Amino acid sequence: MSEPETSGIHPSQPRPVRLRDALLRARIEAADRTGVVVDLRDAEVARLEILNDALDPLFAQVPEQIELFDRGISQGDTPRLWIDVVAHILMGRDKRMYRFVQDTRFGRIVLAESHDTAVIVEAVTDYVARRMIERERAMVVPPEPKPAAAPPRRSRVWPFLFGFILGAAALFGLAVLAALRSW
Repeated sequence: MSEPETSGIHPSQPRPVRLRDALLRARIEAADRTGVVVDLRDAEVARLEILNDALDPLFAQVPEQIELFDRGISQGDTPRLWIDVVAHILMGRDKRMYRFVQDTRFGRIVLAESHDTAVIVEAVTDYVARRMIERERAMVVPPEPKPAAAPPRRSRVWPFLFGFILGAAALFGLAVLAALRSW
């Protein structure tokens, strides 16, 4: 009894080999064998490129009109795989661990950390989903609340006139009182 065919390749045919993947694995192996800093940086970049390729199916699902994400590898002193303006993936101290971090106004926070590419892909998937929901909420204009039934407006003229008449009567009363005392 044989297993069902799921890959679309006949069992007698060899599996397709991607030369790019093989070259990346060879770079990593070469860097693991040597202690040269340049090779370590190449190994970091190679691992980030492998992760970048693993993220391709995720970013293929993001609609084109959503321009939140600008994925790419920067090759400075510390190579990084940028997901968007504030989140990126870099290699840990041992150069084998992926560290997914986000810069916030309160400092940098680690969103995920693992040696396994699948764990980081899952963390990036969750991050992308959260960012897309945040974008949707920011784009929606909430309806204006209906004002509650306001009490009937009273005229402001009557209180003014009442205060004016009361003040005038008080002044007149004081004037009469002062006149009676002076007699």
